Amino acid sequence: MKKIDSKINSLWLEMIKVVKREVVPALGCTEPVSLALAAAIAAQRLGKSVERIEAKVSANLMKNGMGVTVPGTGTTGLFIAAAVGAIGGDPWGKLEVLKNLTPAQVRKAQQMVAQGRVQVMVADVPHVLYSEAKVMHGKEWVTVAIADTHTQVVRIEENGKVVFEMELEDYVANAVEDKSTIAGIQARDVFDFAMGVPLEMIRFIHEAAELNSSLSHEGMSGQYGLHIGNAMDRQRQQGLLTDGLLTQILMRTTAASDARMGGAALPAMTNSGSGNQGIAATMPVVVVAEYVKANEESLIRALMLSHMMAIYIHDKLPKLSALCAVTTASMGAAAGMAWLLKKDFRVASMAISNMIGDLAGLICDGASNSCAMKVSTSVMSGYKAVLLALEGIRVTGNDGIVAEDVDQSIANLGVLACQGMTQMDEQILQIMLNKK
Repeated sequence: MKKIDSKINSLWLEMIKVVKREVVPALGCTEPVSLALAAAIAAQRLGKSVERIEAKVSANLMKNGMGVTVPGTGTTGLFIAAAVGAIGGDPWGKLEVLKNLTPAQVRKAQQMVAQGRVQVMVADVPHVLYSEAKVMHGKEWVTVAIADTHTQVVRIEENGKVVFEMELEDYVANAVEDKSTIAGIQARDVFDFAMGVPLEMIRFIHEAAELNSSLSHEGMSGQYGLHIGNAMDRQRQQGLLTDGLLTQILMRTTAASDARMGGAALPAMTNSGSGNQGIAATMPVVVVAEYVKANEESLIRALMLSHMMAIYIHDKLPKLSALCAVTTASMGAAAGMAWLLKKDFRVASMAISNMIGDLAGLICDGASNSCAMKVSTSVMSGYKAVLLALEGIRVTGNDGIVAEDVDQSIANLGVLACQGMTQMDEQILQIMLNKK
């Protein structure tokens, strides 16, 4: 018995490590922020005022960076992200690289973009996630490249000399570490972990509720994005929407996404490298916890179930793809909501299967204000999936890509994203680049 306990505890420690790596604060959409970070590091190493910037990004990063507002700038896109990163970014700030921007720095960056001194091109690289910034002063220049994760620097070049380059062995080691820590786990393992791990070991996840609730409150002001949360609140007051639990889930979750995509200068707690995924995995659980008057421990365990389940499902997907990963994050939230309403793994697993039967294949057409629409669609599907599961209703293994086993359903969703939607991803980018 002791040996079994030892193995279980070891697995729990690995899952805590994964959550701490994948659930971190970020200011702004993580794709343009990655380019801003590369530019900030390059500018710091240049040590002189940046006169010009040449940036290159992977096709997927281009797709996710074209239409999103960069925090503190009121401006969308990768051009401004590179410029403010070089001029005012914190090279040590990671995903919060832009947290200390000043209005003067923003104006200088906007002027640089307006004068055509910033270029952004698609890089021909094998990496799905890649950002490279070359900053120049006269004939002097520094290039910094980030790949595979939003903050992993893989190459630094100064005036034609490579001063740092990640070795192939390090690439492999990092990739193996990313996968091996949760390889082979199943949904039941995630559930047992969230329910059984000592509370003090996972109390840190409560910060997700604090950060994303603040972002939601900011979004309710109606100053950001498509103002969806604020509009729903007005419609609720007018009687066009009922003031029930579903409306509260939709309103407060989308408000956080409105603020995040609309450039609010507040951090989001991310999940799997995405602020919207972090919001979708957090806010529905927070709202349901308030509704059932859950105590702090129940909220923390539900949040951990949601975030770790979202990570487990997203692990079957590419880092960036044509499948909107807010849907998979909302599957984690469905598990968390289900547990708050009925503490039963079977209900949580049925809710996930229902969501896969309902929402598989929602496309990602780049990060933008409209992401809040996809957030609302996903969390609505999640709540609906939970309600049906509470009644013992689930999409069966006879339907579509859903299998009788929840883990096989999740695996099937991963195959769809990894293999079936590759050409779609290329077509989406072409449509976006050719828009007039």
